[in-house]
Amino acid sequence: MMKKLPNILLYTILIAIAVFQIYPLVWLFMFSLKNNQEIFAKSPFSLPEDPQWENYVKVWTNGNIGTYFFNSVWITALSILLTVLLASMVTFAITRMKWKLSKLVLGLFMVGLMIPVHSSLIPLFSMFLKADLIDNPLSIVITYTAYNLPITIMILLGFYYSLPRELEEAALLDGCSVNRLFFKIILPMTTPVMSTTVIINMIFNWNEFVFVNTFISSDKYKTLTVGIQNFIGQYMTDWGAIGATLMISIIPILIAFIFFSDRIIEGITAGAVKG
Repeated sequence: MMKKLPNILLYTILIAIAVFQIYPLVWLFMFSLKNNQEIFAKSPFSLPEDPQWENYVKVWTNGNIGTYFFNSVWITALSILLTVLLASMVTFAITRMKWKLSKLVLGLFMVGLMIPVHSSLIPLFSMFLKADLIDNPLSIVITYTAYNLPITIMILLGFYYSLPRELEEAALLDGCSVNRLFFKIILPMTTPVMSTTVIINMIFNWNEFVFVNTFISSDKYKTLTVGIQNFIGQYMTDWGAIGATLMISIIPILIAFIFFSDRIIEGITAGAVKG
């Protein structure tokens, strides 16, 4: 029994941590099914007596959440595609090709990790204003791609360094071009680590608020995070609807993390051992 005690204690601690992590989501879901009377007259920990499922219908139809949700989906997807593709090309050029300025270029990309988001808002706003991209979703896609490139390259580096050069040499000897080598051989081999970068980029892009709130003013281009702010301002007294809006914004990221969390660990550890 004494030998099992450390395991029992460990599992007890892990279960307690899991409960603390999951409970806020459960509470928010219960909150979204209440009306104002229940929210203010009863305990915040009480279950909804008459679940208000119409809160979800209300925010989707009357709160313009459908438009915000669609904008979040396509802006996030396009930004991820551009970021992962460009980062893969940069990492391939730095790690698999020999040229004098490769280390300098890598250092310049890594400097991007040290630039705070808020310090770039005014320069970016000025640049997009001159380019007539304010209130244009393209400004968001460009910003997301640029800001996610450094972290994406950093994650890809270890895996690319671990790839055997013999495979490339054999392909080049058979007459394979560099472009075909990258797209037909190298890129498919990096699927595990690419999955990791896709998920990390998705979480950042989906939850990002500052850039969209700064560069976008029209409702037709706003994403879900900024749309929630507008909905709260417009329907301040309908707290159940606000909870439903927040729940809708969480569900896609929650589903992605549940199904692909193992990919994150696999991709991060894929290039940990070089050889």
